Amino acid sequence: GVQLVESGGGLVQPGGSLRLSCAASGFIFSDYGMTWVRQAPGKELEWVSTISSAGFTAFYANSAKGRFTISRDNAKNTLYLQLNSLKTEDTAMYYCALDPKGAERGQGTQVTVSS
Repeated sequence: GVQLVESGGGLVQPGGSLRLSCAASGFIFSDYGMTWVRQAPGKELEWVSTISSAGFTAFYANSAKGRFTISRDNAKNTLYLQLNSLKTEDTAMYYCALDPKGAERGQGTQVTVSS
């Protein structure tokens, strides 16, 4: 079956950076657009970014534009999310997903932005 395993989260100060990774298996990774979603404590799941199957097209939520970069390596079946200029409001569990609503997602990696 589908497996999505996120990593790379952690505690970072405001203004800092992190690179999240998502290792995918159990499906033909290069056939699917992939998505990052996040969920902050007490809030609903929020779409962050989506990348096309070949990686040529990317879409971002307004909150992510100019600070986050989604990318993928189809040879390694891996999805990435580079997080720059992090803010306290970026604190959330970050999930990679097969669909923009995050219905099929991994277990998540925690990002905490705090001084």
